[in-house]
Amino acid sequence: MSYSTQRIKVLIAGVCSLTLMMGVARFAYTPMLPLMQAQAGLTTEQGAWLASINYLGYLSGVLISALISNMQLKDRLYRIGIVLAIVTTLMMALSTHWLVWSVSRYFAGLSSAAGLMLGSGLVLNWLMRHHFRSELGIHFAGIGMGIFVTSVLVDQLQHGFVWDQQWLWLTAVGLVLAIPAWFWLPRPKDSHMTVGGKAFEDRPPGTLFLRVFMAAYFCAGIGYVVSATFIVAIVEQLPGLQGEGNLAFMLVGLAAIPATVIWDRVARVTGDLNALIIASLLHIVGIGLPLLSNSLLPVLLSALLFGGTFVGIVSLVLTMAGRYYPSRPAKMMGRMTFSYSIAQILAPALIAVTAKAQAGYSHGLYLATGAMVIGTVLLLILKRLESRTTSAS
Repeated sequence: MSYSTQRIKVLIAGVCSLTLMMGVARFAYTPMLPLMQAQAGLTTEQGAWLASINYLGYLSGVLISALISNMQLKDRLYRIGIVLAIVTTLMMALSTHWLVWSVSRYFAGLSSAAGLMLGSGLVLNWLMRHHFRSELGIHFAGIGMGIFVTSVLVDQLQHGFVWDQQWLWLTAVGLVLAIPAWFWLPRPKDSHMTVGGKAFEDRPPGTLFLRVFMAAYFCAGIGYVVSATFIVAIVEQLPGLQGEGNLAFMLVGLAAIPATVIWDRVARVTGDLNALIIASLLHIVGIGLPLLSNSLLPVLLSALLFGGTFVGIVSLVLTMAGRYYPSRPAKMMGRMTFSYSIAQILAPALIAVTAKAQAGYSHGLYLATGAMVIGTVLLLILKRLESRTTSAS
């Protein structure tokens, strides 16, 4: 098999792994949340806490990923993540106990980290080792695919199946996705050389640059998590928009599928940081639109902008991180995702505390919009730091 043909299979494996471990294991909870509140007795407060527990598991997985340098161990944990994604999805269908759901969401978070951190690192390492362009746009299309597939499934299944039966259907879809995710990603070689015999050379950024970069990504984590977790519930709670929540989430996924490839192209023309700044500005608009109008059109435009930018931000940041450490892509990916994950734990927890008093989730949009404004300012500072470093060299 030629490397070009194998590259296609590797990228398909990556897309399927993210569709499974980010989409089914993680994002399916978003369109399922209103359904579980209506049919399974899940309260608004409990729904927010389950989101935080999921991100706590995700953070645990990020920390584990960042500490591992052995490629064979990364590969084994990636495959354990595939199994966890299926098992934790099945767990949601087999109980109505909040403790069981909490355990499921925690280990689903571990699975998501395995898919995003270890899977992405393994794909990027394979691409660089075989002299292909070090971009993860096609790979990260799996995030948007996961959102779109799960939202379509939930939307179609709700007419004939109750909440626990829908989780069983999601488990079945996960089993199908697991096949290419497992078999089409080759076992890695623990070597710091390309197939052409060229050694990988790490180019770590300066300490100040890294700190500002992590702070900006922390803000992006807040901006992302509110809409990603609660957009369906937020739309359902808006006057006159009951029944439109799944449509909004579907559009988020649909916009996210091509977005990562598009942002790769933008970055080639403008540079990585400029592309990040543009994506962040559009992200602010996407998050804030529902605050300006409760009508359907602005909400759907918000979903498209949000889906088209959040996954682009993730793809650009993690691709940059992997390029700084080609011998250990998960090293800086882990640092950046740690910052992002802390935000994803704190923001839903804050919303959980205030949701009962506010009678809903929509107030979290103010938090998300403000965080993204701060994050964009930090990216502009980062641009100046990069210019100074370039001038000094």
